[in-house]
Amino acid sequence: MPRGVPMQSLWWHGKFRGYGYRLTMPRQVLLDVLSKTEKHLSAEDIYFAINKHYPNIGLATVYRNLELLVQMGLVFKFDFGDGRARYELSEGPKGIRHHHHHLVCTECGRVVDYTDYIDEEIELLGRIEKGLSKKYDFVIKEHFIQFSGVCSKCREKK
Repeated sequence: MPRGVPMQSLWWHGKFRGYGYRLTMPRQVLLDVLSKTEKHLSAEDIYFAINKHYPNIGLATVYRNLELLVQMGLVFKFDFGDGRARYELSEGPKGIRHHHHHLVCTECGRVVDYTDYIDEEIELLGRIEKGLSKKYDFVIKEHFIQFSGVCSKCREKK
C-alpha cells in the first residue's frame, strides 16, 4: 500500500479484480487524489498533486490510467468548455454513488455541483428516462446533465 493512502480505499481492489486489472500504485495514488477533493480536476492538476510525493509517476501515466478508470466506470470525465477534460470519482467509499448535475459559468469557468433536487425535477427526469428507454428500446444506466450560463458574480461585474 503506498504511503498516505487511507485504508477506506481498499474497496477499489475488488473493482479492479472484477475487470481483470491490477490496482497498481499509480492507480491507487490517482484514485486517492480524486477521493480527497470536491473539485473537478484536470489530468495536469492530478499530476501536480501526485508529483509532490511520487515524482516517478509521469503525466503520460496519469493520462493513461485516467482513461482506464473512465472505461471501468470508476471515474467520470467531463468537458466544461475550457479545453481541458475534468475528472471526478463516480462513487464514494463502499460504492455509494453521489449523483449530481453541473452548472457551468461560461464567463469565469466556475462549476457548481447541483444536488438539491426538488420532487418535480426527480419526477420529470424519471419520466424523461422512461420515455427515452421505451422510444429507443434502450436501458439507461446513467445520465449527465450540464447547464451552461453566467453566474451571479460575473453578471454583477457587467
